[in-house]
Amino acid sequence: MKVTPTHEDSGDAVTKTTSQPDSRATDRVALPEELALRLADRLHVQFLRRSPSTLWNRLLLGLTLIGPGILVMLGDNDAGGVVTYMQTGAKYGIGLFLPLMIALGFVAYLVQEMTIRLGAVTRRGHAEMIWKRYGPFWGAFSLFDLVVANILTLMTEFIGIRIAGEVFGWPYGLTVPLAALFVILCLVYLRYWTWERLSLLIAAFNLVFVPIALLSHPNWSAVAQSFAGQGWLVAGGFLSAPFLILLSANIGTTIAPWQLFFQQSCVVDKGLVPKDIDASRRDLMIGVGGMVLVAMALIVLSGQYIHGQPGADHFDIERMIAILQARLGSWVSHLFALGLLEAGLIASIVITASSSWAIGEAFDIPRSLNARPKQAWGFYAPGLVSVAIASGIVLLPHLALGFLNLTVQVVATIFMPAAMLFLLMLLNDRELMGDAVNGTTRNALSIGIMVLLIVCNTLYGIAAVWPHAL
Repeated sequence: MKVTPTHEDSGDAVTKTTSQPDSRATDRVALPEELALRLADRLHVQFLRRSPSTLWNRLLLGLTLIGPGILVMLGDNDAGGVVTYMQTGAKYGIGLFLPLMIALGFVAYLVQEMTIRLGAVTRRGHAEMIWKRYGPFWGAFSLFDLVVANILTLMTEFIGIRIAGEVFGWPYGLTVPLAALFVILCLVYLRYWTWERLSLLIAAFNLVFVPIALLSHPNWSAVAQSFAGQGWLVAGGFLSAPFLILLSANIGTTIAPWQLFFQQSCVVDKGLVPKDIDASRRDLMIGVGGMVLVAMALIVLSGQYIHGQPGADHFDIERMIAILQARLGSWVSHLFALGLLEAGLIASIVITASSSWAIGEAFDIPRSLNARPKQAWGFYAPGLVSVAIASGIVLLPHLALGFLNLTVQVVATIFMPAAMLFLLMLLNDRELMGDAVNGTTRNALSIGIMVLLIVCNTLYGIAAVWPHAL
């Protein structure tokens, strides 16, 4: 049976099939396997759209279209993010950073929604668009930023996996390699649909931090006061280096370059088209909601039980878990460790895929999770190498885990303005985007975010080099 794709006005792919011998074989070109699998996924969506509009069919369609938005945002609550939120609550308590998480959720939605439109309209990944639109120099520049940031971020994921395993008494010499092997197997041997569903299943466990916080009897009065503006004053002032580094780290764990590349490539590999943009926005809203809830839960947990203790400013995550166990019981420490393990795994899975997608797009090689390993070894190799480097470094003894984690989050903030600039230029290219081009309000908000990032980075640099200058 041959499959020949055509396109309707909506942009959905449909097929004409025949079981008869094809006498016009010279006029047809067989689709590569990865494209045929993507087409099959689109046919399933098309079938659900044309089915009777019952509640069950609408639910099936919604579940079929979700994926990239939830994965990018819950993957954003990675092991490094968990540690950062806990360090934030330990140092500043339940105050300014709690409502700040809601503001950062809006920022994340604004940024990531642009990747949805760009991917659905152009049907090209982020790296490919930069490379072909602005040339090899800027394409290589953005790719270098991404690869370096991804390897550094993967290190924080394996740090989280290492620490989580040690809570259960597992030696990190076993835990880290097994986690790395699992990530590699997911990348290489699962087709897109299976990879996405498995990733969503793992990502759902990210929400375990919410019941942990709720069952720890949080101080709801302090939570309410934080939204009323009380407790916003910080020790050392808003221009102190400790505050600026945590502010930068929180921003960096909410919006990072890998997220732009990942979600756009995910949209393309899933085969989403302009008609799917509204559903993808809802998918993203769900993901942002989950991200914000988890971040707030972690800040509440550490702000209530760790903040104010002698030396809390310098506690590492192992010490924080030990305090939670002493004050709330071993069930909390074990659930927390499972959540940390999940956070490291899901982020490793999606970040590794973003590296492979970006390099595959830049060098115009087969770049789909539907591609067989033998046919697309160049696509899978970057992800495998990045996992090997990151996990190998984390296996080194006497690693400064806490310092490394915060540094990586800050690096993500430093790289983000350049990544956003390319995104904005592409979204304002009417030749590419047509009616889906950015509007004035969205541009103004995006530029404001870029300026905020640059100011934050500049102030942190000044405070770090000249501590008494601010």
